[in-house]
Amino acid sequence: SLFRLKDLELGKLGDSDVHVKMLAAPINPADINMIQGTYALLSPLPAVGGNEGVGEVLEVGRHVKALEPGDWVIPASSGLGTWRTQGVFPEEELLKVPRDIPVLCAATLSVNPCTAYRVLADFETLAPGDSIIQNAANSGVGQAVIQIAKASGIKTINVVRDRPDLPKLVERLMALGADHVITEEMLRKPEMKDIFKNIPKPRLALNCVGGKSTTEMLRHLQPKGTMVTYGGMAKQPVMVPVSAFIFRDVRLRGFWMTQWRKEHAQDPQVLASMMDALFQLIRRGQLSAPACTQVPLQDYKAALEAAMKPFTSSKQILL
Repeated sequence: SLFRLKDLELGKLGDSDVHVKMLAAPINPADINMIQGTYALLSPLPAVGGNEGVGEVLEVGRHVKALEPGDWVIPASSGLGTWRTQGVFPEEELLKVPRDIPVLCAATLSVNPCTAYRVLADFETLAPGDSIIQNAANSGVGQAVIQIAKASGIKTINVVRDRPDLPKLVERLMALGADHVITEEMLRKPEMKDIFKNIPKPRLALNCVGGKSTTEMLRHLQPKGTMVTYGGMAKQPVMVPVSAFIFRDVRLRGFWMTQWRKEHAQDPQVLASMMDALFQLIRRGQLSAPACTQVPLQDYKAALEAAMKPFTSSKQILL
């Protein structure tokens, strides 16, 4: 009931503006949290939903240098409002992406793969043969972490919730390059020792769940290892046994892509090198779009409902 599909007048094209036709935009958990008012970003209302997507440039203002009609663009930061057919945006709010990457890859690039890339790069120096552990491994970030790690020779231990179609999910994650896929329950079992016979204990844990899942992952972290929290799907605090702090000196850090972009706004080189690395992975077939369900914009209600169902392994994409 918070949503309406409305016809609006397009804004006038200013000298530094870009007129964009949206091609595809996903529904991410953070988009829904923003609407519920539980996210750190709140848009002034009325607002257009959606923080991610890809569009085609139709027309540019006369001072626009870096973009021209026909170019593909994605949002440069959060809050653009991508769930629409067209929009007029200031040039600095858009990033050009190559047109030779699949449209669904472009549509889902600016949030999850960027998050995956940064959490793998910024907290621990990982070398080929090292391992990481992550929960919610079937999420958009999780799928990207598996593929980016695989391309760098880093082993992944992937934790998912038990579910009716578990074998199918395990098979899908293994096909993406996962080394191990285990359930939350397995984390507590002595059989975990078998995994560490052939791969080292992880120096990095990635957490987007919180609660018990986190505590269980921490058990398997190497001394002085780091756990990075980038989400809290269980809506429960991160619980750390005192012994993990004292005897193993584990480090707890947080990560938010929106904040990273703010902090690096004056450093276009860092952003460009990350984007180039991601484009290369996509071109080489080493990074694919997450499992997607494509939905016409007018069926947004069904898409939102599907996006909020538990155990969804497919990202809803508005076309």
